[in-house]
Amino acid sequence: MKKDTFKIAGKILRSRLIVGTGKYKNFHETAKAIKASGADMVTVAVRRVNIIDKKKPILTDYLNPKKIVYLPNTAGCFNSEEALRTLRLAREMGGWKLVKLEVLGDKKTLYPNMIETIKSTKILVKEGFKVLVYCTDDPLLAKKLEDNGASAIMPLASPIGSGLGIQNKINISLIIKQSRVPVIVDAGIGTASDATIAMELGCDGVLINSAIANSKKPILMARAFKDAVVSGRNSFLAGRMKKNYLAIPSSPNDGLI
Repeated sequence: MKKDTFKIAGKILRSRLIVGTGKYKNFHETAKAIKASGADMVTVAVRRVNIIDKKKPILTDYLNPKKIVYLPNTAGCFNSEEALRTLRLAREMGGWKLVKLEVLGDKKTLYPNMIETIKSTKILVKEGFKVLVYCTDDPLLAKKLEDNGASAIMPLASPIGSGLGIQNKINISLIIKQSRVPVIVDAGIGTASDATIAMELGCDGVLINSAIANSKKPILMARAFKDAVVSGRNSFLAGRMKKNYLAIPSSPNDGLI
């Protein structure tokens, strides 16, 4: 079989599971969960990173950026100016050009403001960033992002942190079929079976944070997501059976006694 690789903006990853670093009890738990998940890419909210207080621990003390890919994101940004400033800061801090863009519309739903998102994507691409973009599950707007240079499309499954799982399989499937760049489901995944469904639909990967960090046993849940993503991907590659609306016997009718 041809080797099944996960490639984003020229970077090859071993795992199709991307894990967030927020909401854990402490950095020690964060590191243990990410190790259990098998993920080799993590998202980091630049606006929430401690860069001032030298006495407080920092994430890089627990997750070596030379061994795991850091994906700076713009969590908490509600307009293009905030998002651009945040990612330019990330570039200055660590030389990061592979980034995740999210420009939120309002604090109640945390849905993406797609007008500001498309505007920001255009500017960042021109500045040489490789941009993974959090977006709605609208196929037309997802295509617009790709046409403007997005390195990956990241449609939400449901509202951030809701745990509701994938609410619109049809739209996600349409985005997958039309996209020439990776499609990664981001936001709203609640449990391991949700991740399996995303992968069975044909997603290239999934991004998980709350579902692991807010579970009763984050390390065990991280391991469950690791297995779920692999299982879902294998199921997709295997090709599911055709759906039928009437029963078909599992044993042939010919030669019955």
